[in-house]
Amino acid sequence: MSVLRKYTVIAPVSLSIALFITSCSETKVSQCQRLIRVVNAGTSLIDKNKGTQVITSIQLSKDLEFVTKSIRELNLTDPKLKEFQGGFVKIFQNLSQAVAKAGRALGATKTAEASTSGREKIQKARTEIDSALTTAATIGKQSDTLVNQMNKYCSQPE
Repeated sequence: MSVLRKYTVIAPVSLSIALFITSCSETKVSQCQRLIRVVNAGTSLIDKNKGTQVITSIQLSKDLEFVTKSIRELNLTDPKLKEFQGGFVKIFQNLSQAVAKAGRALGATKTAEASTSGREKIQKARTEIDSALTTAATIGKQSDTLVNQMNKYCSQPE
């Protein structure tokens, strides 16, 4: 009988410990909220700085690099959220590079001289800016798709 009594005590204690450990671990919802918070911070940086000048563009690129690093450093355990995390890292990384390219091209136009070579320099910069804008538009569509997928996943019950 003492063995049965022993298991009667061990089972509830083990269950309590398991529930306590599980309750301390982060839920899917809280992981979603953390990822969404960082992604929204990056998106608001972009919205706030649209159409700005060279110095602001270069600073925006650096800020987006920081957002990329912040997303990468999120300690997510949910496998699907880790996929979304990787997607957003690529998106913000590529966006940072596109903004930096456009900023450098804008800077090149400011130093162009009023000559044939200056006009060529401006034309080259214009092509680079157009390329960067096309890249940014493509990245924006990818981001929208990823955000929609993540929102759908995060709104599902656990």
